[in-house]
Amino acid sequence: MAATAAERGTAAEALVGQVVLPGDLLLLPAHYDEDAEGERLRLSAGTAPQGRLLCGPGLRRSGAGLLVTKCGLLRHRPGGGGAYWVDSQQKRYVPVKGDHVIGIVTAKAGDVFRLDVGGSEPASLSYLAFEGATKRNRPNVQVGDLIYGQFVVANKDMEPEMVCIDSSGKSSGMGIIGQDGFLFKVSLGLIRKLLAPKCEIIQELSQLYPFEMVLGMNGRIWVKAKTVQQTLIVVNILEACEHMTAQQRKQALAKLSGN
Repeated sequence: MAATAAERGTAAEALVGQVVLPGDLLLLPAHYDEDAEGERLRLSAGTAPQGRLLCGPGLRRSGAGLLVTKCGLLRHRPGGGGAYWVDSQQKRYVPVKGDHVIGIVTAKAGDVFRLDVGGSEPASLSYLAFEGATKRNRPNVQVGDLIYGQFVVANKDMEPEMVCIDSSGKSSGMGIIGQDGFLFKVSLGLIRKLLAPKCEIIQELSQLYPFEMVLGMNGRIWVKAKTVQQTLIVVNILEACEHMTAQQRKQALAKLSGN
């Protein structure tokens, strides 16, 4: 007798922190159930909903479970409905709706800017997608400028579209990045680590030198310190920390600080 999908699957909670492969089926706890539209997961009847269960990169919904679409370590973030995603050393970025990224302006096409975001195709950005922008008051964007923005459209059937304003029309830190500074690329896994709350790497670096930094989910980092030398030191540490243990990183920072 052929095994059912439920029999072939493995409980997601049991695989957290372990390697998963494309095609693996992850079964969710019994108290999660899919609603009629199949778009979100909720708690079963009789229990107050605690939040939406998020399906992150490397996973997609499959019935009452999650289907793995790329190889990597399964991660889980508790709280609310929780979130599952696959942490991998992926280098080619695939645009995801809601991601904040750093793009490079490559062309102007009428009322739209074309940006290189590291994906398979450029993203579009309207000149009206900036705080305070109007037909008469256009933003001063030139080819080669760096733009920090957010995806509002990102799927395989449409061109990625970015904006530099939030839902209330405010920039919220998005927009044109200063001309000074240094832009470099790291793995997507390191970016997610740096964006984690209370990241030790960021805390240790901030004690070494004061600096500004912009992190893009597409693997790009922009850094600016007080001097060019300090900027390059921060860049070198960030590039090397992916292959260093916490102890090695602390020793390197101690030497730089003169301790």
